[in-house]
Amino acid sequence: MLILGLMIDPSIASETARRRTFAIISHPDAGKTTLTEKLLLYGGAIGLAGSVTASKRQRDTSSDWMELEKKRGISISSTVLQFDYDGFRLNLLDTPGHKDFSEDTYRVLMAVDAVVMVIDAGKGIEAQTRKLFEICRKRGIPIFTFMNKLDRPSRPLLGLMDELEKVLNLKAYPINWPLGNGPDFKGVYDRELKQVHMFERLAKGAYRAPVSVHDLSDQFVKSHLHESVYKEVVEELEILDATQGQFDLQQVLAGKQTPVFFGSAANNFGVELLLKGFLEYSTGPSPRNSLNGLVPVAHPDFSAFVFKVQTNMNPMHRDKVVFVRICSGKFMRNITVKHVRTGEDIKLSDSHNIFGRDREIVNEAYPGDIVGFVTKNDLRIGDTITQDPTIVYGEIPVFAPESFAFLENAVTSSYKAFRKGMDHLLAENIVQSFQLKVPRNSMPLLGAVGPLQYEVLQYRLKDEYGAESNLNPMPWKILRWVESHSEAELLSILPQGAGLALDDQNRLVMLFPTEWSLKYFKETQPTVVLVDSPAIRNFQST
Repeated sequence: MLILGLMIDPSIASETARRRTFAIISHPDAGKTTLTEKLLLYGGAIGLAGSVTASKRQRDTSSDWMELEKKRGISISSTVLQFDYDGFRLNLLDTPGHKDFSEDTYRVLMAVDAVVMVIDAGKGIEAQTRKLFEICRKRGIPIFTFMNKLDRPSRPLLGLMDELEKVLNLKAYPINWPLGNGPDFKGVYDRELKQVHMFERLAKGAYRAPVSVHDLSDQFVKSHLHESVYKEVVEELEILDATQGQFDLQQVLAGKQTPVFFGSAANNFGVELLLKGFLEYSTGPSPRNSLNGLVPVAHPDFSAFVFKVQTNMNPMHRDKVVFVRICSGKFMRNITVKHVRTGEDIKLSDSHNIFGRDREIVNEAYPGDIVGFVTKNDLRIGDTITQDPTIVYGEIPVFAPESFAFLENAVTSSYKAFRKGMDHLLAENIVQSFQLKVPRNSMPLLGAVGPLQYEVLQYRLKDEYGAESNLNPMPWKILRWVESHSEAELLSILPQGAGLALDDQNRLVMLFPTEWSLKYFKETQPTVVLVDSPAIRNFQST
């Protein structure tokens, strides 16, 4: 088999075709992490589902493994979970829900081929959902929608469909339809197969919910639903048949139509139907754009890009795990690859499949797979590693932070631990780091989307390194990269209250205290080109 004159290993194409790499996105508290846990339950990856707010007799969720996540009951770090189901290899990435960690979520969205968008049926589309959806739209990522929490009173269901189409400008096609909501929620109707799935509730939803399949006209179904609920369901299905048009798989794969599933992740209602529907309507990894052209997944040379760095997953060893998305070729343990940014050769030996905090050695992997490498090499988010140095991925954008501060060591005797912790944690991009030039300061200026990122940084400094710290907030609210002028040229026109700094790649940035000050500067200095995300450099090795 040949592609672009290159001999192709047919096993790469067949193995890639059974990969599914996807993320779950939502507004905080919509049930994202709960759904993640239940997909693992139905996928056979775990035998007992955890709970985000676990009691002492319940185990913790697989995805929220950090101590602070358990204490706060929220996801604050993206997590990789890999498992097999029905012949497929699934790479599931659970993303942070809190808006302060949106940059981590954005990076994850660059590494996936599809997303499941979780919406609280009682609240509808919320702010963070819209923001994350726009990122998916820009990339044309296929979106599968799960209307969650039908075990609680929901908004009018037809209104939720209308909101999807009007607010997100996304054609919605319900694959199934709920039978009631709140205490009356008993199951879902499969519109494709014309079948009713009736569920039985189990305490705490720790195990799979028993299910029976019936025809909508069966007496069993009618006897388990209030007469008014049954009548409403029949009427709504008739309206859907008359108004929803046809299901169009090509529109789904283009990110223009979303299959909609209903259920309750907490009670396990509809979770397996979502999983099966996702596998039926999604596709395997597709070719990726590099800075030098399209790279087919069956390209014979291994290539991947770094989208996440996590330190101290094993606190006993202070290790650093670099997560990569494989884009082409076949990974074999102990292969030597080119680190494109530095031009160095790296041997990839300590490679792992990751399941939350747990890991197992991986000897081979294929496009679509997420692999974690324990390494001391200077691998950063956005870096390309490849056997073919002409392949350079530019997948990971950099976003402008909105909150700035200095973090100071609070105890003189722990300065060494403080510096070590800062070096390790900044490598994860929990926050961005800048070197302030005006006003001059030798300490790194930290930039974050929101203050909770600083709370996590300080917590982990204390918990993992024993270093206390003091946060000193700064007045700037807006950062822009400069693409037209040098530092010397900007010094004479820098407005009062503004700052000048370099990012971690020595790119020049300006800091402004208000939107008004930014607008005024742009009006008075029209030749200065400012951007909210810098251009990606081509680190072509020679």
